[in-house]
Amino acid sequence: MTSSFAPAPSAASAKITGAALIARALHQLGVRVIFGLVGIPVVQIAEEAIALGIRFIAFRNEQAASYAATAYGYLTGRPGVCLVVGGPGVLHAMAGVGNSSANVFPLLLIAGSSETHLVTRGAFQELDAISLLTPHTKTALRPGSDAIPRSISEAFRTAYYGRPGTSFVDLPADVIQGLKEETPPLKALPAAPRAGADPERIAEVAELLRAAKAPLVVVGKGAAYARGEQTIRQLIDQTKIPFLPTPMGKGVLPDSHSSNAASARSAALKNADVVLVLGARLNWVLHFGDDPKWNKDAKFIQVDISPEEMGKNGGNADLGIVGDLNIVVSQLCITLQGWTYDTDSSPYIQTLLASKQKNEVNAARLAKINKTPMRYHRTFDIIKKTLHRLSPPEDGNIVYISEGANTMDISRSVFPVEEPRLRLDAGTNATMGVGLAYAIAAHSAYNLPNPEGLSRSSARKKIVCLEGDSAFGFSMPEVETMARYSMDVLIFVMNNGGIYHGDCDDADEWLKLQEKSREGHAGLRSTSLGYQVGYEKMAEMCGGKGFLVHTPEELERATEEGFKANVPVVVNVIIESGAGSKLEFAWQKSAKKEGE
Repeated sequence: MTSSFAPAPSAASAKITGAALIARALHQLGVRVIFGLVGIPVVQIAEEAIALGIRFIAFRNEQAASYAATAYGYLTGRPGVCLVVGGPGVLHAMAGVGNSSANVFPLLLIAGSSETHLVTRGAFQELDAISLLTPHTKTALRPGSDAIPRSISEAFRTAYYGRPGTSFVDLPADVIQGLKEETPPLKALPAAPRAGADPERIAEVAELLRAAKAPLVVVGKGAAYARGEQTIRQLIDQTKIPFLPTPMGKGVLPDSHSSNAASARSAALKNADVVLVLGARLNWVLHFGDDPKWNKDAKFIQVDISPEEMGKNGGNADLGIVGDLNIVVSQLCITLQGWTYDTDSSPYIQTLLASKQKNEVNAARLAKINKTPMRYHRTFDIIKKTLHRLSPPEDGNIVYISEGANTMDISRSVFPVEEPRLRLDAGTNATMGVGLAYAIAAHSAYNLPNPEGLSRSSARKKIVCLEGDSAFGFSMPEVETMARYSMDVLIFVMNNGGIYHGDCDDADEWLKLQEKSREGHAGLRSTSLGYQVGYEKMAEMCGGKGFLVHTPEELERATEEGFKANVPVVVNVIIESGAGSKLEFAWQKSAKKEGE
C-alpha cells in the first residue's frame, strides 16, 4: 500500500510536488523548526519538511501554534514559521499575527487554501485570506505554481529585515499538490543590513547625557532581540548610568548589576531628566513617557530601527536616533569615553538607593506572611528559593514564562534573571494564552539538538511557567503537546478561582453562590472560575506529573520533584482568593495629573 504522504521523487525526476518545493525552500532558508496544526492539503508540506530533517511541532490549536512561532522568532532572531490549514485555521492563527505585530517578533505564516479554480464558489474552507491579512502583515502573497521558492524566500526576508513582523503566504491546494519543474536552490539569506547614526546626533546626545543630573537608560525586549547585551553592558559599565529593564528586557544586563534601578522603578521614572530608550517603545508599558509617572521635563532619546517611533507619545523627535541598536550604542560608547556619571554625589542616586531599600524591605515582609491559603508573595518566594538551590540564577539555566495579571506583575520582581532572553511574558498586548506556547517555543529554541536560541550557557534549560488559573485555561490542551514531544516543562498554576480574584475561600460558600447563579440571582461574578479546579490532572492524563499544593512544605517538595522530572509537570497551587479586593492590574494604576 502506498502512503499518500510519500516523500518527493528523487532529484533525477523531472518534476516534484509543490509541497516538496515549499519544504525544500524552507530548508534552504535555514528553517529547522515549524509549529502548526495540519490537515489536507498542508499535511503534505509538513511531511516533506520532516523528510528533510525539519522538526514539526504539532499543536492542539492554531492559536497556540502561532504564538509559539512568534516567540521562537524572538528567541532565535529569525522568523518563526507556522503552518496551518486555510479558512478557520487562518482565523485562529491571526492571534499570532497580532502578537507578532504588537511585539515586533518575526513570523512567517503559511496556510493552505481552496483550489484556484474553485475560488468564489463556496469551496471547502474558502476564505479570502489575502484581503483579510494584508492590513495586518508586512506582506501577504498568493504565489502561482511557478513562483513558489521565490515567494517563500521573499516572505521570509520581509518578515526578517527592517522592523520584524509577519509575512503571510497563501498556498492553494492545486499549487501544493500539483507537479512542478525543479528549481535552482535558493541562496542563503544573510543577516539584515545594519545602519549607524549621524555622528552629529550622537555627539548631541552624548552631550545631553554628560550634562544630565539624573540620567536613566531604559532597556527593552528589542535590545534582547537585537543581541545587544555586550554593547549595552559596555555602555553601563563605562558610564555608571542607572538602567531600568522592561519586563522582557530583564537579563540584557544582569538583575544583580549594581546599576539596576528596577527595585526603585517609580523613583527612577519620576526623577529622571534625560532618558536613553534602547529597544523599547513609549507605550503603556512605559506609561507613554508622560507625567505624572515620569518627570514632566524629562528628555527622551529613543533609539529604534523604526523612524515611526521617533517622537511618539512623550518622546522627543528632535533627539531620536534611527539605527541598529548595537552600532548606535557602540558609537555612544566611543563618544562618551573618559566620562563617568558621578554616582557618589548624585542626589538622584541617593533617592534610588533609599527607594530600593524601602521596596526590598516591603517585599521581604510580604514574602514572610505565612497563612493558609498562601498569598502570591509567599508562594513565589518558596518557588524562587527552591529553584535557586537547584539551579543558581547566575548559571542562566532556567527560562521563566509568566502570564496572568497578578501572577505576571508580582513574579516579575521576585525572580532574578542574569542572562538575556530567559524571561517571556504576555508582552505588549498583555495577551493571555501565550504561556504554554511560549514554553514550547523556549524548549525548542534551547533544548533541541543544535539549538538556535543564543545563550551564554550551552547547558540544557529548564522551562518554568508561572500561570494564573485564568491564563492557564486558554491553552491547557498544549500540556499534551509537551508530553507528546517529551518536553519537561514545569508549570505552576496560581489557583485563586477567578480572573484577578476569586469569590471566596470556602467550598460551601462558593456552592451557595453557584446556586444563586443557577436560580438567576446575583451569585458568581463575571470574573469567577471553578472552585479549586484540579488543574494538576491535566498533566496526569497526558503521562506527566501533577501536584495539588496547599502548604509551603507541599509547594517546596512539588517544586523540587517537578524540577527534576523528565515529563511535563503541573503544580496546582491553591492560593488566597482575594475576595473583596479591588479588581485591578497594578501596572495600569495611574496617578492623576496635577489639577485633575
